[in-house]
Amino acid sequence: MKILGLALIFIASISFSQELNCRVIVNALQVQTTERAVFTEMETEFAQFLNTTKWTNDAFEEEEVINCNLVITISEMPSIGVFKASVQVLSSRPVYGSGYETVLINFADRDWDFEYVQSQPLRFNENTFTSNITSMLAYYAYMIIGFDYDTFSEMGGTPHFQNAFKIVNNAQQTSYTGWQQFNSVRNRYWLIENVQNPQLEPIRKALYNYHRNGLDIITKDRQQAEKVILQALSDIQRANRARPRSILTISFMDAKSGELQQLFSESNLATRRQAYNLLSNIDPSRTDEYKALIE
Repeated sequence: MKILGLALIFIASISFSQELNCRVIVNALQVQTTERAVFTEMETEFAQFLNTTKWTNDAFEEEEVINCNLVITISEMPSIGVFKASVQVLSSRPVYGSGYETVLINFADRDWDFEYVQSQPLRFNENTFTSNITSMLAYYAYMIIGFDYDTFSEMGGTPHFQNAFKIVNNAQQTSYTGWQQFNSVRNRYWLIENVQNPQLEPIRKALYNYHRNGLDIITKDRQQAEKVILQALSDIQRANRARPRSILTISFMDAKSGELQQLFSESNLATRRQAYNLLSNIDPSRTDEYKALIE
């Protein structure tokens, strides 16, 4: 079911019974240290935590496992065992009846500081904060699963987003950045806040229509698929008017802008104009790119 697509690098699945097939990449080129083995161990341990933990009560077949990447760029090591980093989170899901895989999440988390000791087990308790490593990894595990489920059934990711929200709540009393509403307008707190905000619910419903009723039928009925996707964009536009430039809207467009340009480039002029008007309104920073649709 999972087929390599786009420019994302996803590792081949071997045998999975859990929900995630996550590749973790640790880039520590900015850190000056002779002890490089710690970064290789991070990759292995973080990936093992994500890929062997059972995150849901659902049974997953091997071909249903969710492909994702976490690219961790370590910018500082203020002291031994203490790290400051940013994380790029990528996930995808296949488009039915095609060899194409569509990006669901392309999110940059710029504020992650943590302590890591080699050979120390990674422990996670969903009811309490235990470490900033497992809390961050578990948070994105639930977010990745939630967005994936939202594309297969309307609002289907709700229980997984609730688990992510619980992790954010547990982290409120810590001093770690990225969990509080006052640290930034683009962090873990605001991403889950947006997902659960009633004003932005049209975006989550649009995720289902865009993928299940749009992309998944495009090889069979392109005209109907285009109609559904345009309606999904219209729903996102409505949510964007209620909450302009929300992180959820920005995250959607970061994942989908290139795909939408390619998709509508094959449409008739009237459809391309409609797509251009919606896209340039929702995502004005890319207006010049979208102009190619009407030129």
